[in-house]
Formats: sequence, C-alpha cells, structure tokens
Amino acid sequence: MSTATPPRDRLLSLAGCADQASLRSAVSELCSEFGKVSRLEIFTLAEAEKRQALCLLRLESPEEQRRMRTVLGAAWFGDDILIVVDLHHSNAADVARRPQEAM
Repeated sequence: MSTATPPRDRLLSLAGCADQASLRSAVSELCSEFGKVSRLEIFTLAEAEKRQALCLLRLESPEEQRRMRTVLGAAWFGDDILIVVDLHHSNAADVARRPQEAM
C-alpha cells in the first residue's frame, strides 16, 4: 500500500476484506511499512447490522509503534496499538459463527 494514500483511506481500505484471513494479511501488509509486526490479534464483533474487527498489535520497537500511531492516527490499548475496522456487512454470517474469536 502506498504511503501517498491518506491515512484515513488506508484504514478504510481494510473494510473491504472478505474474511478474517484476508483482514490479517491486509493489516500485516499495512503495518509492515512501519516495522516488523511482533504480535497481531484480531477479534471480530457482530451486533445487529454492524460488524467490526478490533486489531491489537505490536511492532518490534516503541519508536516504530509511535511512528505508526502518528501516521495512521491509531490508539493505544494497554501496551498494544488498537485499530478498529468497520467491516462491510456482506460476511455477517461468517462473523456470527465466530464472534470475538482471536485469530
């Protein structure tokens, strides 16, 4: 993914992931430009007609994490970086079978 793409658009592009495996791959690719991902957990939530993925991750160094947070506008959740992805509704049945499952 190009660094010329605005940060909000880069995060919004994650919403198009069709399943948990493609979301994991897309998040890993997005984060790799900032450094090596040392931890990545993805929890999916489905409520009414809304689907979200909570991505908790760590990069190898605090400096890489600060840079990523600054560029993407991500939040801290404890010692992890939190990225919340609003997913498209098309795969709600898949998420409903495995709510809050860690990848």
